[in-house]
Amino acid sequence: MSSQPRPPQVHEILLALIFIAMAVLDPDNDPWERTLVILLGIMQLAEVRLPVLETTTGRVIWIILKLALGYVLIGLSNSLDSHYYLIVLLPVISAATYLGAFGTAAFSILAMAAYSTFLLNVDWKSTVMDPYNQRIFGLRLLFIVMTGQLVNMLAEVVRTQSAKYKTIAEQLSHANEQLSEAEAAMRRSERLAALGQLSAGLAHELRNPLGTIKASAEMLSRNVAAENEVAKEVAGYITSEVDRCNSLVSRFLDFARPLEARLAPADLTQVIDRSIEMVAREAREHEITIFRNYSPDIPPFPMDAELMERVFFNVLQNAVQASARGASITVKTRLAGGMAETCVIDRGSGIDPKLIETIFNPFVTTKPTGVGLGLAIVSKIVDRHGGRMNVESQPGEGSVFQISLPLRAQANSK
Repeated sequence: MSSQPRPPQVHEILLALIFIAMAVLDPDNDPWERTLVILLGIMQLAEVRLPVLETTTGRVIWIILKLALGYVLIGLSNSLDSHYYLIVLLPVISAATYLGAFGTAAFSILAMAAYSTFLLNVDWKSTVMDPYNQRIFGLRLLFIVMTGQLVNMLAEVVRTQSAKYKTIAEQLSHANEQLSEAEAAMRRSERLAALGQLSAGLAHELRNPLGTIKASAEMLSRNVAAENEVAKEVAGYITSEVDRCNSLVSRFLDFARPLEARLAPADLTQVIDRSIEMVAREAREHEITIFRNYSPDIPPFPMDAELMERVFFNVLQNAVQASARGASITVKTRLAGGMAETCVIDRGSGIDPKLIETIFNPFVTTKPTGVGLGLAIVSKIVDRHGGRMNVESQPGEGSVFQISLPLRAQANSK
């Protein structure tokens, strides 16, 4: 959608009126002179509106064109003694505004040289330039240089302040992003803590009845008549389903149990490599290739290698399961702001945007048979290391899981 044109500002209206007045007050009543004055006014007003003038090349060409029109206007209006001689200041001011000290000096010299060429039009046989007129001519040239330098000094102050404001705006934007991430991490931690307590209580309450059901099923299986195959089969089903429930309860307890990160210096690439080996069999079955792009700049740093292997294994396993047969996964590491950043990049099915904010919550899953505890536990481990997890995903295009760990120990064992 095209942007709406900017309405004229008060100073632009005043400047337009000034150029119109200059054309009306032209002492020679020359239509060409008036036309050139109006053209220069249009160019001056358009200078801040044309996109082509956002580039240095465009500005240089534009300023040269203004200088050429001013030169013609002075030539038409009595050359050296033209009442429009100050018009050469327009291109010099533009250069001082946009092109810095060197651009200002270059166009000041060019403007002085252009004005000085009118000396060639003087009939020196009948004209004598006395010392008084020589000084006036010299003053006119110095006014050109002085105006350019003064405007450049003011413009440099504006450019410096603008650069400072831009830097501050970028810092504020970055700080706002970090604050948003911290708030999201805090909310996630609070949800995890509450759900962890609930899961722990529920798991403990389920353990006893499940044990009783399994013991009863085993007793039934031993005491039922050999010829009663249906009863034996049902007892076997009960036992296997109880085992499955016990496994699920164990995962609940893993999620609810306080994690204590035992930090020791470890090599991140070795930890990732061990996780890749753990998922390699499943990757081969799906004909998926895992590429490694490790940064050599990451030194060993404190982490719980066993817990982090679990993190990378879970994320890699999810990537494999989300990828189509024959696809590839890339594991990339780099240093970023005092953090060791690992990205697991897949080209799989992606994640629904509605689930992006909740995938680290317990019991949220995109798998038909999943219970949604894997990423919740992973997030909990990363939090205990003082790190953070982010995910970017587009449905049908793949996902990028980013795991950032501090190079200095910041573990939280709560």
